[in-house]
Amino acid sequence: MSGHSKWHSIKHKKAKEDTKRGNLFGKLSKSIIIAIKDGNGVSDPKDNIALANAIAKAKENNMPQANIDRAIKRGTGEIEGETYESIVYEGYGPGGIAIIVEALTENRNRTASDLRNTFSKYGGNLGENGSVNWQFERKGLIIIEKDTVKDEEEFILEAIDHGVEDIEKVGDFFEVKVEPIDFIKVKESFETAGISIKNSETGLTPMSKIKISVEEGKKALKLINALEDHADIQHVSYNIDLSDEIFNAGNER
Repeated sequence: MSGHSKWHSIKHKKAKEDTKRGNLFGKLSKSIIIAIKDGNGVSDPKDNIALANAIAKAKENNMPQANIDRAIKRGTGEIEGETYESIVYEGYGPGGIAIIVEALTENRNRTASDLRNTFSKYGGNLGENGSVNWQFERKGLIIIEKDTVKDEEEFILEAIDHGVEDIEKVGDFFEVKVEPIDFIKVKESFETAGISIKNSETGLTPMSKIKISVEEGKKALKLINALEDHADIQHVSYNIDLSDEIFNAGNER
């Protein structure tokens, strides 16, 4: 995992989401709802790891408890609402990068049409199921501020004891990679130890990344940004080796 590029993408994504909190809360609510439905109606996060992760993400983004409770009730059917289904789309972007889009939608035809148009508009194309998913794996990623870690060696050893798979230093941060089933446990162990978590999420991460030109990278980020802005899209995963040069070029006004 290239922590440098991953941290850049998280910062960029979070900054975009923070400016669109209504849209973000809607996505977080959908995530809670589908976690309950896919978990056979189990609404106790202790017995539903996907729900626990969804609630943790909602709280991390300061989603009001009332919104979380309402989403849980919609998931259990206590409150009526739209029926969402989870769909994964696979495709390619500029430079031949692989892209996986995870969506929650009440209208799959509309969402598929929107995504097909978005890929086409920004120089990409949708692929068949299975065309790129073999290049990704699902992991939990926790970003920690180095200043809150008093003893680096002790921190790394304790993290490994708690089930951490990999730790990488990136600038002023540690990037911690874990298996999704260990995500909440590891995150809570850090919080209990007084370690500041800058950001955390579970999702698909590329097993390797590809280098593309700055111009291709700029086009690719425009595609990724457009996909992330769509109300039905929960996660966009991609395998760009996202250098500072590409990142900065992709955010030029």
